[in-house]
Amino acid sequence: MTSTYFDLTGKVALVTGGSRGLGYQMVKAFAEHGADVIVASRKLDACEAVASEVRALGRKALAHSAHCGRWDDIDGLVEAAYAAFGRVDILVNNAGSGPRMASHEVSESLFDSVLNLNFKGPFRLASQIAKRMADGEGGSIINISSSGSLVPLPHVVPYGAAKAALNAMSLSLAHEYAPKVRVNTICPGPFLTDISKAWPEAMRQSADNALGRPGHPHEIITAALYLASPNSSFTTGSLLRVDGSAA
Repeated sequence: MTSTYFDLTGKVALVTGGSRGLGYQMVKAFAEHGADVIVASRKLDACEAVASEVRALGRKALAHSAHCGRWDDIDGLVEAAYAAFGRVDILVNNAGSGPRMASHEVSESLFDSVLNLNFKGPFRLASQIAKRMADGEGGSIINISSSGSLVPLPHVVPYGAAKAALNAMSLSLAHEYAPKVRVNTICPGPFLTDISKAWPEAMRQSADNALGRPGHPHEIITAALYLASPNSSFTTGSLLRVDGSAA
């Protein structure tokens, strides 16, 4: 039974990186709670598969291919979303990645690629959607950061730095587009998503956090629903850690 606290009936949500991992969990949760969903990632066939699942739940869905580190692709995504639904009520900036590598081996092109996907693209998407939300009925923007933006994380320094920039961006945008637009950040820790299949078994079983383990993908859902829901109307500029309390 859908909780009235998280009722998203009639809302339109846009989720980048929505075809797998935590993004997929959020897409499904939003649809299960009444929202229509725009699913964006690089691979259109993967987006279409998730969109089909959303439609099977009785909701409308749009699959859209976009490289979320490129402003031209971001602008195309925004236009497609508004052409299909006329508005976006919930934006989740979830697309991101950060390959592990010794810092002295990072090339300029890799550095630029990591910052583009984890900060430059999310800035463009959040700012463009925020302006439209502010001119319309308002909305909620959720930026997905990382515990690596808050604690030392060797070997992925550009990624951690980009996510730290995302944290600062969220707070600034929350003030710039208030009161009609709320902007918040979720900082996940290690989660057992597809990417964890490449981890050593020890990393899959334990983690350096208070709970001593990685998160299960469904454990992101309530945090996302809370920030997406109108019932978090007095929460903006916040940073919510969903990381088992990383040290």
